[in-house]
Amino acid sequence: MRCVARLVFAALASLPMTGCGAREPSVELQGERFTVEIADSLEEQVRGLMFVREMPRDRGMLFVYAAPAPQAFWMKNCYIPLDILFFDGDARFINAHYDVPVCRGDPCPSYASTAPAQYVLELNAGVGRALGLERGDVLTLP
Repeated sequence: MRCVARLVFAALASLPMTGCGAREPSVELQGERFTVEIADSLEEQVRGLMFVREMPRDRGMLFVYAAPAPQAFWMKNCYIPLDILFFDGDARFINAHYDVPVCRGDPCPSYASTAPAQYVLELNAGVGRALGLERGDVLTLP
């Protein structure tokens, strides 16, 4: 699972991945749990969810950075529209871009955080909006 090539503005960090045979990492937001793939290398963050043709509603990708910094994403080589949710260093919601369309032209527009973000969660288009997020809502991390 991957989509959304990145404009990288920050150093990278990683969350520990679960061991072999263990449950996949997940996050919780507004009482809903989402199984996530953690983008924990520059290559994974650049590739994001590119070339993914479908993703279950309860899945997503979590981008993790070493420290809060301005973040911006674009939808080059993406096949599915997404909601892009930005969170600060305390995993509190900053802002989102909902129903971000796939990019069919060049150059692709970018979608940025309105404040420094340390965590970015990508979900299927419409899923994030349906959560009714307000600034300061907390993302429970793995």
